[in-house]
Amino acid sequence: MSGTADLLIEIGTEELPPLALKRLSEAFATGIVQGLKNLGLSYGEHRVFATPRRMAVLVCSVSLRQADRDIERKGPAINAAYDAQGKATPAAVGFAQSMGVTVAELQTLKTEKGAWLICRKQEPGQATAHFLPDLVKQVLQQLPIPKRMRWADRKEEFVRPVHWVVLMLAGEVVPCEILGVKAGNKTYGHRFHHAQAITLVQPQDYAEILLQAKVMVDFAQRRQHIKTLVEQEAHTRQGTAVMSDKLLDEVTGLVEWPQVIVGTFEERFLKVPAEALMAAMIGHQRYFPLLDTSGHLMPFFITIVNIESRNPAVIRAGNERVIRPRLADAEFFFKQDRKHPLESHREKLQEMVFHIKLGTLAEKTRRVSLLAQTIATVLGADAALAARAADLSKCDLLSQMVGEFPELQGIMGCYYAQFDGEPATVAESLRDYYLPRFAGDVLPQQPISQALALADRLDSLAGFFGVALQPTGEKDPFGLRRAALGVLRIILEQHLNLDLFALIKQAVAQYGKMVPDAAATGAEVFNFMMERMRVYLQDNGVRADVIDAVLACKPVYPHDVALRVQAISAFRQLPAAESLAAANKRIRNILKKTGETIPVAVDNKYLSQAEEKHLALCLQEINKTFTGLIQSRQYTQAMNLLADLREPVDRFFDSVLVMSDHPQERLNRLALLNGLQNLFLQVADISKLN
Repeated sequence: MSGTADLLIEIGTEELPPLALKRLSEAFATGIVQGLKNLGLSYGEHRVFATPRRMAVLVCSVSLRQADRDIERKGPAINAAYDAQGKATPAAVGFAQSMGVTVAELQTLKTEKGAWLICRKQEPGQATAHFLPDLVKQVLQQLPIPKRMRWADRKEEFVRPVHWVVLMLAGEVVPCEILGVKAGNKTYGHRFHHAQAITLVQPQDYAEILLQAKVMVDFAQRRQHIKTLVEQEAHTRQGTAVMSDKLLDEVTGLVEWPQVIVGTFEERFLKVPAEALMAAMIGHQRYFPLLDTSGHLMPFFITIVNIESRNPAVIRAGNERVIRPRLADAEFFFKQDRKHPLESHREKLQEMVFHIKLGTLAEKTRRVSLLAQTIATVLGADAALAARAADLSKCDLLSQMVGEFPELQGIMGCYYAQFDGEPATVAESLRDYYLPRFAGDVLPQQPISQALALADRLDSLAGFFGVALQPTGEKDPFGLRRAALGVLRIILEQHLNLDLFALIKQAVAQYGKMVPDAAATGAEVFNFMMERMRVYLQDNGVRADVIDAVLACKPVYPHDVALRVQAISAFRQLPAAESLAAANKRIRNILKKTGETIPVAVDNKYLSQAEEKHLALCLQEINKTFTGLIQSRQYTQAMNLLADLREPVDRFFDSVLVMSDHPQERLNRLALLNGLQNLFLQVADISKLN
């Protein structure tokens, strides 16, 4: 049997975890096609399918068998393969048997190093169907499932109990047993609308047949359909649906035949902060809340159900009945929290542990307050307001609302601070210091928020590194990589003039005896931050050699790093860049090898050749303006100035012997080169440029 055919694999299960469904199905499909590739089998396009009750993949035009391949295997040396009488030794016989041939069929390979027995033969490819059962089992075993389960009295383990398996190639079932279930050609439609089994004839018919059985099996298409349904209903009510990617993925993972229902709730609930109501609707019921044109919450919600009902009003009433107690709970928590000022919770922070090795939340608050005041002062903001914001920053964690909805931390703090009459900047900072919450999120805008956001993250970094709880490999239980990136984004993208190393040093020092080696911890945190800086810059399209050149100088101001990167990126485009980079590499090697004490300054009386006199004069002229450019961080202009040194530097190396036999002349030339290198190092080590 030769040629190609379509391959369909479906694993039918109990309802799969909705948030994990997309990831699991994509990993399953990727594993199958990669496995086919590893087996040397060609294939065409593939489609990924996933619903709550199944994961499937359709691979088109799969080779029905492997191609034949020529193999060549070297055996024992000739002198070990035959005895003195020319009879094959056990070594030769064993080699022939292992290759499935006779000794007479073996050939001789002669080289300069000797002669060996060799076996050359053609190995026929095996049928694809032979490999499929093991391939599917292997891929299922390697799926990223955090916790597997067993069901009934079976020994097989999977994310959910398996009820049916489809494994078809060229319209034929590949006989096997997977996860305790015999593979066949029968699938199942919607649990309620089409419960009976469906016999598949050809893999290509899969999606269309299931559509007729009230199952939209393509995850991406179902997701888009849900998005369209929600948007249409929102538009009908002149609103906009709150529809995050996470919520949309989860709802898509909950239904096979999406139908839209619009419900309402009492307007009295709108007196509760909108975020709390939306947390109840989204977190508990996976509803899509609606906002009006002004961004205010409307007394409507949109829900996606998994059944085409003859009486939608009954489903609507049921959903309205379910959400009402949730909204009433939020209303109750809000009213209870309002009975006490936010500050009243400060005392209880002494009873809440931040981390067993790092003290209580009250201790963390005091540390963050001191660091926030330092940052606010540098930013030209009111240090007293920064201290007040820090004092209140953890208080809402003890509110009933945040206790029920942890995702509202900071948001409720802002509301409660406003109700208590706190300054607007203080209230805003309680909400905004959590920003950015995720990659690409917005940043805190006003200085008090920025100071609090930076202080809180730096305190965590200093503490966890100080007690040896830094990230390892892919594990980062305390979110320190995210915290570091948040610090860098705030400083870089808001152009804040902050000495990161000094702030880290203060953050570490504030832990006192909790951190046994403050100096080592400070250096470790700073280096970790610089590695995060490297990742951040690379993600923003900066060349690796430019980053290396800048970070080699160990600048402590992140914003300064960004300015230098910009300058070096521009410098690389100049005609002089390549020559000067090469010259700097040469200078670095010369200075590294010398064991002599190099004078601090050049002594003009020891300059004998015109080329070195000219270079010294050029350096002297450049220094008149270069220092000012560096102090004002005009690095691009400074590098343009240094680019003018290309000709005198080239002439120097063409004509001057640096390592002169005359000691004073040699040391003077080394001082000249050292001065030249130090000029460049005030911006970057351009010897690292490729």
